[in-house]
Amino acid sequence: MKMLNMANGRPVTVKQLPEKLSVQQGRLFFREVETCLNSDRPRMVLDCSQVQQIDSAGIHVLLRCLEEAMKRNGDVKLAAISPRAAATLELTKVDRLFETFGSIADAVNSFYQLPVFALQQALGQEYSPAVSQSAA
Repeated sequence: MKMLNMANGRPVTVKQLPEKLSVQQGRLFFREVETCLNSDRPRMVLDCSQVQQIDSAGIHVLLRCLEEAMKRNGDVKLAAISPRAAATLELTKVDRLFETFGSIADAVNSFYQLPVFALQQALGQEYSPAVSQSAA
């Protein structure tokens, strides 16, 4: 487990998922990350690059990680999802619940960027991406 800390930011935990995420591996994995998820405002990136097989128990583990983080005002993001795992997440519609990124660095950096809706509020109601694009 890596702890990355950007300048003036809270740490982000990066954890690599196993190649097979099924019942037994899922239990072991959750025990490994449980301490991090029980902290105040946990920030976690799950590296999915090695995942080749994920079943319903594995999906349950991902959802449990997200649930535990959200209970504490945190978040879990997925990075570098293998094509096989991406297909399973899409088929089960779980992909809609997570922010996903092509790389670990992009996922980690996303914790330090202002969300689009906050930017829109800061700039005021007159700003709209649709208006900006049509004006160009």
